[in-house]
Amino acid sequence: MMPGVGVRGARSPALDRWISAPALRLRACRGARADPAALWRAAEATRLSETALLGPLIRWRIPGTGTEVSFGELFRRAPFVVLEEGECALVAGLAGRIWSRDFAELAGAKEFARFRKPGCARVIFAHWAVPDGGAGAVICSEVRVEALGRTGAVGVAAVRPLVASFGHLVGSEGLAAAVRAAERGR
Repeated sequence: MMPGVGVRGARSPALDRWISAPALRLRACRGARADPAALWRAAEATRLSETALLGPLIRWRIPGTGTEVSFGELFRRAPFVVLEEGECALVAGLAGRIWSRDFAELAGAKEFARFRKPGCARVIFAHWAVPDGGAGAVICSEVRVEALGRTGAVGVAAVRPLVASFGHLVGSEGLAAAVRAAERGR
C-alpha cells in the first residue's frame, strides 16, 4: 500500500490510483520525535478545536461538523468515504460541487472511483505516518483535486485562491498539533 517515496523518505499511499492528474495538489509533512504508530494515534485523536484557524475553516466548508470532532472521525463520515486504510495511513475521498458545499452521497470506494459527473470534482485526502530513518517519524498529508468537465474546472478554479491562502494550515496547525501530542505522549 505504500509504494511511492515522498518527502524525506516518507512513503506515501498509491494516490495515483485514485487521482493521477490533479488540477490542485497540496502536500505537507512534519517530523516528530515519536514512533509512527504513536504519531498516527495522536493525529487520529487530534480534534478540530486544537487548531486555531484550520478547525473553523473545515467547519465552514463541511456544515454540521462540531468543534470536538477528531480528524480520525472527520474523514470516516459523510461527506467523506474511506478509500483505503492501513496501519498508519488513511485515504478518504469526497465528490460533488465542492465550491458550493454540494457533496455527492457516496456509498464507498467503488462509487468514488466511478464518479464522473460533469460539473463536479473528486477530492482525495491522504494522511500517513512512517519512520524517518532514525528514531522518529514523519506524518504527511496530501490533498488532490480532480475537475470533471469544463464547469468542474471553473469550480475548481474558484476554490484555488482559498487553497492558496489557507492550505498551509494543514501543516502549520493540523500536523503540528499531532506532532505536539505525540511528543507529549498523548
